[in-house]
Amino acid sequence: MDKWRGKVAVVTGASSGIGAAVARALVHQGMVVVGMARRVDRIKQLAEELTAAKEPGKLHARAVDVSVEEDVVAAFDWVDRELGGADVLVNNAGIVNKHAGIDDGTVKAWTDILTVNVIGSSTCTREYLKSVNKHNKDTGHLFMVNSVVGHITLAGPDMYCASKHALRALSQCLRRKLADKKSKIKVTDICPGATATEILNGIDDSGKFNTIERLASEDVAAAIVDCLSASPVTQICEIVMNPVPTAVAVY
Repeated sequence: MDKWRGKVAVVTGASSGIGAAVARALVHQGMVVVGMARRVDRIKQLAEELTAAKEPGKLHARAVDVSVEEDVVAAFDWVDRELGGADVLVNNAGIVNKHAGIDDGTVKAWTDILTVNVIGSSTCTREYLKSVNKHNKDTGHLFMVNSVVGHITLAGPDMYCASKHALRALSQCLRRKLADKKSKIKVTDICPGATATEILNGIDDSGKFNTIERLASEDVAAAIVDCLSASPVTQICEIVMNPVPTAVAVY
């Protein structure tokens, strides 16, 4: 990870769960992290904790709603102006709504999920690539924090599953485009199974997920650090990770 020390990483959805764990892990590795989320006070609190712990990196907090294009553009403009552009992007922000079934959901619920999970990630990706090009960076790494439901489907959170399948397709499209350009920017899909985060309760609040083994957010963060630690010529395109024993076998 020495090659990333002092480099800039943008992490969306950094106020809790996987995003907060990733922000903490990257600061621990000496990176300058810009945590973006609507609940910016939580990121500020985490930044204070990391500073008090004398971690080698630094965490900046920015109030951003990824579903609002102006928020995203302004945030990346700040990163360009104050930090010299982004080297790493972790697209982690996402929402779920258990009332978004294809048979009984509302247009608002469907639209909210697609706007945050797909359009929001796409807007961040666009601005990240602009930043990389603007500052003539020849390397970089973009992560899509996806899900096992980007590979399979579950009966219930239909539009959430659709959004995760869309993210996986977009990653594949981008990877092809970057390959055509002989770019050294890597694109990795991280697809965790059941993970103990707030979003898991949003899928089903009956408590059934409390009866199965779950990953910790730190497990997912560790996978991202592992990918960043790979040799310059190694692109880890996708990681599918499940707890053991698993409730959903993807492969």
